[in-house]
Amino acid sequence: MKTTDSLGKKSVVILGSTGSIGTQALEIIENKSSEFSVCGLSGNKNWKLLASQVNQFKPDFVVLSDESNRESFENSLTHKPKNIEYGTEHLTSLATFDKADLILNSLVGFSGFKSTYEALKNDKKVALANKESLVVGGEILSSLPGFTRNLIPVDSEHSAMLQCLLGEDYSSINKIIITASGGPFREYSKQQMSSITVNDALKHPNWEMGNKITIDSSTMMNKGLEIIEAQWLFNVDIEKIEPIIHPQSIIHSIIEFTDGSSKAQMGPPDMKVPILYSLTYPERSHYPNSVLDYSKSMSLTFEPVDFTKFPCIRLAINSAKKGGIAPCVMNAANEIAVERFLKKEISYIQIPEIIEKSLEKFEQSESISPPVLFETDRETRIYAESLFS
Repeated sequence: MKTTDSLGKKSVVILGSTGSIGTQALEIIENKSSEFSVCGLSGNKNWKLLASQVNQFKPDFVVLSDESNRESFENSLTHKPKNIEYGTEHLTSLATFDKADLILNSLVGFSGFKSTYEALKNDKKVALANKESLVVGGEILSSLPGFTRNLIPVDSEHSAMLQCLLGEDYSSINKIIITASGGPFREYSKQQMSSITVNDALKHPNWEMGNKITIDSSTMMNKGLEIIEAQWLFNVDIEKIEPIIHPQSIIHSIIEFTDGSSKAQMGPPDMKVPILYSLTYPERSHYPNSVLDYSKSMSLTFEPVDFTKFPCIRLAINSAKKGGIAPCVMNAANEIAVERFLKKEISYIQIPEIIEKSLEKFEQSESISPPVLFETDRETRIYAESLFS
């Protein structure tokens, strides 16, 4: 298996290069051009930004999922890639591109599962920012031969866990404490939650992210998804993963060991740190990321999660405990509910209601396979669209 390109650089494919993670990854690669090259990029609707990225980084393989702007996209290219494809069906080809040393999967939602699955099946190293791959298909992905060897988490919480666990025996884990900022509604009453608007929900206090993940953070569904992700990444019983509110977003996760000691990974809320680590793992590389200033007063506070005010996190955990297709149903219903909330078709408090009704609707499947997950995802989305309409 190849490890570097002809110039000694690590060659990277970025799935979802026009999103928040993708653009930050390209900024890192631009600043570390002696270490990395880009051999493949994909975007969805933002063809102008994708064209600009293609012209700058000169990849060999490009996928634009939305073909409606094909002519404008191609006319904007000063660099002509050897391979340009249109449509989501070509993402798996990009995920298994033979010139790639690393696939950074920053696609949004369950759409990223197939690319993760095919990349791992083809023994590709995957830097995973698409948590839904593991939420929905963790049972399948974890059974692949290269899962433990080739999957590197990009989420700040899971990157923190990985860093704390280097050199440790996973059997010595007593508890994983996963931190959450609490989002913009941490101090809201249940009554106030009923009048939350889209603009309210998109104002995250600490992180700059895409719309979907920002809404998930506000409902705390994001933390539920991350708990499931951690379960599969580190082969830990979900009962051993505890979410806590940490408003400052300085400590990204804590590992508590069986001997009573704990390790925490700390730093300012900056996604470039875990993105860079996923690109260089298991090594570290110098980069001018922001750091904490210990010469100034700093407070770190923690609070328990209010599961009654944030029911999405409990729905996610319960779906994981149930297993089978339940996490797939939960995830699909959440994606549709968030999409409908952003379109102002439903209220904020109807997001968990749609998820709960969907989980009650669908019976368990006897076996799990990619086709079963794709069909479950499709049927759940249709049902979730029909609720409160």
